[in-house]
Amino acid sequence: MPLVRIDARSDKPAAVLQAIADGVHRALVAAIGIPDDDRFQIISTHGDGELVFDRHYMGVERQDVVFVQITLVRGRTEERKKELYRRIVANLGADAGIRPEDVVITLVENERIDWSVGKGVAQLVDGV
Repeated sequence: MPLVRIDARSDKPAAVLQAIADGVHRALVAAIGIPDDDRFQIISTHGDGELVFDRHYMGVERQDVVFVQITLVRGRTEERKKELYRRIVANLGADAGIRPEDVVITLVENERIDWSVGKGVAQLVDGV
């Protein structure tokens, strides 16, 4: 059960934000095998000066960054993670017109006990 945070500029139209969210979710389903109905996302938009990034870090020429942070249970292989990155960038380019250079993705891993998806229960541990 990943939790996805998407941060983008506030001048992006609602349809573009939806396309970004959809593209990230489809990549998670395809690359790491989460169920299609396992979708939890937070989309935040930011005004001028509220998204700070280096335009040239590590030789990547950024213009209009979209940050994607995915919190998920530890255990995916490097290959699956790399496939996830590739699919997210491809989907965002095709569906939302986002340049590959402008997609910054981070994964935050934790353990099953670190999740409660309602009712104050540790469903991923207790199987409830």
